[in-house]
Amino acid sequence: MEKQIVIIGAGYSGILTAKKLAKKLKHNDVSITIIDKNPYHTMLTELHEVAANRVDEESIKISLKRVFAERKVQVKLDTVTHVDFEKKIVMGTTQNYSYDYLVIGAGSKPTYFGTPGAAEFTFKLWSYEDAVTLKDHIHTMFRKAAGETDMKERKRLLTFFIVGAGFTGAEMAGELAEYAPILCKNFEIDRSDVTICNVDILPRTIPNLPEKLSDKVEKRMKKMGIDVRLSTGVVAVGKDFVETKHNDVITRHDTYTVIWAAGIESADVTAEAAKNVQSAGRGRICVDPYLRSVDDENVYVVGDNMFYIPQGEEKPVPQIVENCEHSADTAAKNIVCAITGKGQMEEYKPSFHGFMVCIGGRYGVARIGFPDAMVNLPSWIAMFAKHFINIIYFIQVLGWNKVVSYMKHEFFTIRNCRSFVGGHFSNRTPSFLLVPLRVWLGAVWLYEGVMKVMEGWLSEPKLVGFFGGAQGWYDSIINGVEGGGGTDGTSSATEAATDNIAQAAESASDAVSGATGAGEGVAEGANQIGTVIFDFDFLGLFSAYFVSGKELAHSTLSDLAFKMDIPLLNWFIDTWIIPNDGMQILMQTFIVVAEILIGLALIGGLFTFPAAGFSLILQAMFVTTTGLYLGTFWMIFAGIAVLIGAGRTFGLDYYAMPALKKAWKKIPIVRKSYLYHD
Repeated sequence: MEKQIVIIGAGYSGILTAKKLAKKLKHNDVSITIIDKNPYHTMLTELHEVAANRVDEESIKISLKRVFAERKVQVKLDTVTHVDFEKKIVMGTTQNYSYDYLVIGAGSKPTYFGTPGAAEFTFKLWSYEDAVTLKDHIHTMFRKAAGETDMKERKRLLTFFIVGAGFTGAEMAGELAEYAPILCKNFEIDRSDVTICNVDILPRTIPNLPEKLSDKVEKRMKKMGIDVRLSTGVVAVGKDFVETKHNDVITRHDTYTVIWAAGIESADVTAEAAKNVQSAGRGRICVDPYLRSVDDENVYVVGDNMFYIPQGEEKPVPQIVENCEHSADTAAKNIVCAITGKGQMEEYKPSFHGFMVCIGGRYGVARIGFPDAMVNLPSWIAMFAKHFINIIYFIQVLGWNKVVSYMKHEFFTIRNCRSFVGGHFSNRTPSFLLVPLRVWLGAVWLYEGVMKVMEGWLSEPKLVGFFGGAQGWYDSIINGVEGGGGTDGTSSATEAATDNIAQAAESASDAVSGATGAGEGVAEGANQIGTVIFDFDFLGLFSAYFVSGKELAHSTLSDLAFKMDIPLLNWFIDTWIIPNDGMQILMQTFIVVAEILIGLALIGGLFTFPAAGFSLILQAMFVTTTGLYLGTFWMIFAGIAVLIGAGRTFGLDYYAMPALKKAWKKIPIVRKSYLYHD
């Protein structure tokens, strides 16, 4: 009989539990259903970036349909209202769901600690809709303030209070402080007219961090113009004011914007369920070491909804993303064990790797490592670690698709240089400026391929001279053999279409015998050997040559040449290619066809990415077999420049790529593996 697993919530823990169960139980008679009120998973840790307009709204949404494509998981769009543990039924607003095993991972919501007016008049930051609403509100406040003549009303419009100096509050304050100067510039408002205040009843910011790092956070916030008020509580909130209390003194502040980030409690459905099973504060359900409800072994609780104190610890596991990830893994393993009857259940023994917080897009602090070995990271490395950890999570959830999207939003299309790498990676150069470069690169490759056809590359073995001649030329310079090719014969050799050393050596072989092999003698009358700029050998694994065919003082780019010499590659060519005329012609044919196809593709702007990629591969092959003159290195850099997106402007990729992407995403294995990007 089919076992039914129902998962409430598609948050961090719910979505990972469902994916792990689907993978482990794909050959079992099991149905997996995940229920959420939204058709998407929201990156709650990134909400502040949307609220302060650093990244696009869509960047924090992950489609559940895409996450579970081609997987044995049913996604139900519904709001769960009640769980009947006796009848094993989950009740929703649209239908009911029977279960054999239930996973509760509904996440959290803000808690207001009974503060009058907080629920009605503050802005939350706990959902996609919250972030978008807040972003629009902030923009509206500046827009209205720009035309407001009443100074008191203007001040009220430009005053922003963030309640809570924990992770969410501090990050929101930092993002807003970074965004404010941009809005001030757009609306011609003086930055000194804007008040951003971060209030917390605790004596320091981010209490999860060591005091030293908390001090750094506070110092950074003040440097950004944030008024940090600690040991200060919020006692009331109204439509246009907030009241704070410090040292028993209550102060009223006029403002239209109070952002509440002062704590969380379990979501409504979990809080309701917690009334019928053993629970702790704020609606968290007590679980045993296997993450089962202590009252019902068929009910598993993960993420923020679980209350569990690990053995040897004094405090319950924190409500952080890493706990969601770890608990999802343990719960999935134990459910599989319960269903299959194989293996032993695993106790939950989390090992958290630290905390990090970003104050704006350019500054962060982190304390990471292992429980017994934690280190504080400098700002730039902390920011790098934060993005790296996000990418690791995205790989688990939506693979390549989300990783590409994340890097695009965080680095390549970043607004106003609001990234820890500044705007250096942002794609702000108009792509149409690359069209002439793309076409010229293609024309050079096409010309080179056609010339090789005319020279008989498709019918006669040429590689002995192609490879051996170039190496002889290098040897003549490096080993000091007179007649290395610094004469006019060598200069004429450099005029080959790609300036490939080997092609040059062959075309010049009649003029300078030293160019076809130093061991065969040198041309009479040659009177100089050339210059060795460097000759580097790395443990016999590879060598690098950089030489000139003339004295360095009289050299041009067409005289300077570079080669990477790899003994293993040389052995392969000498053993399998050179001795066999058929293999030579086959390799020559590959080179010729590749050059012609690359040229045509780049000229037409069709399949530009693979064409530019193969262009780089061919150049790498030439560098490691014959070397290249520096006059040809522009082709390498051109290949890199046109690698991404250059065919979308005045190119056939404008039409071909959308159609191919649409067809590609319909392939089941592609959807399942997330091997696409939007």
